[in-house]
Order: sequence, then structure tokens, then C-alpha cells
Amino acid sequence: MEITTQQIKDLRDATGVSVMQCKKALEEAGGDIEKAKIILRKISKQSADKKSARTLGSGVVVSYIHGNDSVGTMLELLCETDFVAKNDEFKAVARDIAMHITALAPEYLKMDDIKEEDKVSAKELFEKDLGDKPKEMRDKILEGKLAAYFGEKVLLEQAFIKNPEVKISSLVEQATQKFGERTEIGRFVRFSIK
Repeated sequence: MEITTQQIKDLRDATGVSVMQCKKALEEAGGDIEKAKIILRKISKQSADKKSARTLGSGVVVSYIHGNDSVGTMLELLCETDFVAKNDEFKAVARDIAMHITALAPEYLKMDDIKEEDKVSAKELFEKDLGDKPKEMRDKILEGKLAAYFGEKVLLEQAFIKNPEVKISSLVEQATQKFGERTEIGRFVRFSIK
């Protein structure tokens, strides 16, 4: 099947990935753009994994203030070099994540940040709802409820507000692939008057 320049352009516009990677993904997917997007997501995860040991020596601090001026976020998005940090597209990714945090108010950056006492109290809360179900069933239900509960509170596990098909962790992996450098969310703080 012949891959057209329009298909490559459409995939590049949707993903921001290089022309060559878009062409290869389309060829592998037989011209199917949705399959090519999945292929590119897998590649971005592999790319991020390869670069995970690199030093983060640069980055940007961005802020997003909601239109009503009563809620906002300050975010640190880290990368390896000033060259990437000064890139407008990199800054746009940081602003998008800050906007997401402002809208969805995550409490934690990653699952490892959840305090043990928070896990225990959530577990106790959900165990009360399980009644007298068999132990194996209770454990599976409890595990699912805890994963869903904390998934909503952990930034990297949340579905991106602008594209619910992509988790924030995938958005960061895509940035790593797109900019060719390890990218990571450092810190964030959300302020709210209400």
C-alpha cells in the first residue's frame, strides 16, 4: 500500500512525532492511522524507558491561572538541556499539564507518593462496603476499587483532560520521544481560593 504525504501529515499533526517515524508507523500499520497511533505510543514508551537513566539538568516552570482567577497551578517540567527547555512546544506541553492539574486537582504525582496511612484508611472504607462476599472475591473487588480511587488522585494515572485516550504518563513519554530527551514532571502545586 502506498502511504500518501497527506496521511503522514495528518498523523504528524495528531501526534507531533517526526515525519520519518510517522511514515514508518503508517507503513507498519498498512496505512491505518489509528493503528499507527498505537504503534507510535509503544515506540514512545520504549524511547522513554531507554532514556530513564539520563540526568535532568534543565526544564521550565510554568503557571496556569483559570479565567476566574480563583484557581491555578505552578508546575516544574524537567528535561536534559536548555535547548529543549526553551522550545515553545516543550513549554506548551508544560502549560497543558498545568491546566490539567488546575482542572482535575490531583493529590499525588505518582502511586509511590501515596502515604501508607492514606492507603490503609481507603482500604478500611472500601472493606465496609464488601459485606460477606467470599475472601477471593473481596480481595479482587478491593484491589479494583483502590486502583480506581487512587487512579483519580494520581497525576500520572489520570486521563489527559484534552485527550482522555491518553494518560498523563503517556503524554510525558510522548514528549520524551518528540524532543529526544528524558522528560519528567518535577513538582507541582495547585492553589485554590475556594
